[in-house]
Amino acid sequence: MTEVLIAPWDAGDLDLLRRLNSPEVRRHTGGPESDEQVLVRHERYVRFADTGQGCMFTVVSPTEEVKVGSVGYWERLWHDETVYEMGWAILPEHQGRGLATSAVRAVVEVARDRRRHRYAHAYPSVENPASNAVCRKAGFTLLGETEFEYPPGRMMRSHDWRLDLTGAD
Repeated sequence: MTEVLIAPWDAGDLDLLRRLNSPEVRRHTGGPESDEQVLVRHERYVRFADTGQGCMFTVVSPTEEVKVGSVGYWERLWHDETVYEMGWAILPEHQGRGLATSAVRAVVEVARDRRRHRYAHAYPSVENPASNAVCRKAGFTLLGETEFEYPPGRMMRSHDWRLDLTGAD
């Protein structure tokens, strides 16, 4: 298994977020955002850890010691229950090496240690085989297809993957 390091998102990570805002990386999530939207997202990521509602991290390749992506968890109301939603993105030149799966596993442990919510969910597009494979390899259970709003105002056909953070599933 490929190991990664995760580090809390900080003010110096704006360039990484801009690099992750490419058509290739964002093709399953509504396409690239405007620079203004990226700046707003970056500020939200920087402040996020202080809210207690989740956290965003950079993904650091241990062999190259460079930041290669993002991963995080945040609260969402899903079917009348507060759960953690998880999301990730890896720069194209670093994809296919297991970094996303390892990063998701690391963030699952962070969310599990919070002992705040029983379930974590991920909602990759049904047309995104790589992210669906990450869910499967990270131990999530596929609950089925669902309509999911992302980005805001746009409905997409997604898979609903769930992981029991208590280990009871």
